[in-house]
Amino acid sequence: MAVVTITVDNFEEEVTNSKLPVLVDFWAVWCGPCQMQGPVVEEAAKALEGKLKIGKLNVDEEGELAQKYSVMSIPTLILFENGEVVKKEVGFHSLDEIRAMVP
Repeated sequence: MAVVTITVDNFEEEVTNSKLPVLVDFWAVWCGPCQMQGPVVEEAAKALEGKLKIGKLNVDEEGELAQKYSVMSIPTLILFENGEVVKKEVGFHSLDEIRAMVP
């Protein structure tokens, strides 16, 4: 499954109403660690297909959502189940660390 771009317009459909748990990568173009996290997130989307949906949310474009979920540092990974936050991790995470977050 491809990584989904999350926006305020599709958040409810892609995250809140998702049948699968959703891992959202809060990131920005100018953030070095976010650029390192990107390829790992892409790899996780392939490795965890069918178990997890993965989305990326640009905090510069979607500041309202970043603020709503108290994202103060990036990259931040937030795992949602049934529209609720179940885990929140700040900083770069390896594929194994991402796998460990999945229920």
